[in-house]
Amino acid sequence: MNPWKPPPSRSPGRVTCASVNAEDPDFIRTARASYDALATDYAAHVPDGLATRPVDRALVTAFADLVRANGTAPVADLGCGTGHVTARLHELGVPVFGVDLSPRMVALARRTYLELRFHVGTMTALDLPPETLGGIAALHSVVHVPREHLPALFQEFHRVLVPGGHALLAFGTGDDDHLHMAERFGHEIALDHHWHSTATVGSLLEGAGLHLVARTLLEPEGNGKRQRAVLLARKPAKED
Repeated sequence: MNPWKPPPSRSPGRVTCASVNAEDPDFIRTARASYDALATDYAAHVPDGLATRPVDRALVTAFADLVRANGTAPVADLGCGTGHVTARLHELGVPVFGVDLSPRMVALARRTYLELRFHVGTMTALDLPPETLGGIAALHSVVHVPREHLPALFQEFHRVLVPGGHALLAFGTGDDDHLHMAERFGHEIALDHHWHSTATVGSLLEGAGLHLVARTLLEPEGNGKRQRAVLLARKPAKED
């Protein structure tokens, strides 16, 4: 049995997840090792962004409304980290599970949100049958994906979404530039951030067959220097 496929007795929202693949590309393996090293301090120092950002919450709420209107297929929160967004989607009445490449992040999420499901896996190779998900949330997780891997990533999103399903992406913007982090919270890491332009991401989503519905730019907060982009895309319904 495919480990993501629910048995016939389960509801459409009950899916499970396979583990990470030993043959994952270098950027996946280094990100996993970095977040494993950071997990405990990350959870202690990085707050729930939705708790203090009403505009972000409104966008996530709109995404949940669109998912529910299209059916009962579940949402995957990809790059779920410690589970804040997964929990918010659950509160909004969406069947949802979280996926993260870091086993330690997943362990923290499971301890924090006992009633929710979190799995170790990677968004670049979802062990899911086609047309399984009603929605994909990827909030600030695609920044770890190099530009040359985005087309395949978005094709994977298209494959697993049901017709009419939506994908919500958030990311720091830039002219497709790159930042390498060798240390955070006193830990030695090797974490790469790829700052994509909205034009690049929007074009690649369209190229994968995911049509843009909305494009929002949020101004930098506090001492931040980068705008944050939120893109909502939709896989066409069969009757479109």
